[in-house]
Amino acid sequence: MIAVTGPAMADGIRVVPEGNRYQDQPNVPGASMRRTKAGKTSFDAKYDKVRNLLATDGKLMGKIKSIARAYGIDPIHMVGAIVGEHTYNVDAYDRLQSYYVKAAAYAGDSFRFGYEGESVADFVSRPEFSKCAGKKSSYALWSCRESVWDSQFRGNTVGGTAYPNNRFSAVFFQPFFAGQTFGLGQINPLTALMLTDMVSRVSGYDRLDENDAAGVYKAIMDPDQSLAYMAASIRHSIDVYKSIAGMDISDNPGITSTLYNVGNPDQRAAALAAKNKGGEVQWPEENYYGWLVNDKLAELKGLL
Repeated sequence: MIAVTGPAMADGIRVVPEGNRYQDQPNVPGASMRRTKAGKTSFDAKYDKVRNLLATDGKLMGKIKSIARAYGIDPIHMVGAIVGEHTYNVDAYDRLQSYYVKAAAYAGDSFRFGYEGESVADFVSRPEFSKCAGKKSSYALWSCRESVWDSQFRGNTVGGTAYPNNRFSAVFFQPFFAGQTFGLGQINPLTALMLTDMVSRVSGYDRLDENDAAGVYKAIMDPDQSLAYMAASIRHSIDVYKSIAGMDISDNPGITSTLYNVGNPDQRAAALAAKNKGGEVQWPEENYYGWLVNDKLAELKGLL
């Protein structure tokens, strides 16, 4: 974190300044570089491709603006997340319609979430997860279950089964291959399950069920629903940074994009709050992905 004195304040909330804290872009992970090299392309080319998709697809931009309004966020946060995902993680399709076609290709597939023959529904019914049963929201419920996975199962042998030292989402929610995310918003299935309460309430889509893996994939691959989940994710990050860390990140798309990329905003907000107990203020900082969004912000705002 980079310390800054004299923070702007609004109702006791520190307003995170615009722009990047780092002068130079933080290092891009090797996995992202390898994926891009394997595709015989470059980050610059991928950025240009997704920017051009946004610039030429009025239908898509209309959806982004409408959904952003519904979730009470500036659409630039959604634009930033889309640009970051398609620059560093996947390559953009040329038209929005291609995302619909790709989603339809999975609609008839039969698969489930599980590990070594045990469904995730059976797994989370184990007594280790009993403390999560009283959680009121989908976000609290699945965050609790993820925490139990990390503390008691990840990298351990339990009941004769050796569990990988890997994320809950990668072990139980990736029936194709670990680490794969889908669709325009590049949402992973566990994140969608966490956010389903908010998306159902705001957008009216059916709540997702871990027993219906195909339904979860349909939601995160369909462009309309994927955008709603993207907006919900950004809304959640803004809310928890305000409530937990006492910081308003809504004027810094590089920070919201960073959180969209790295996940776990609740834990990150709590860690930042702990660092800011007394002494000079430390701001959240952007990673390589958020840095690009802030660096290109004037150009990206021009798309709106």
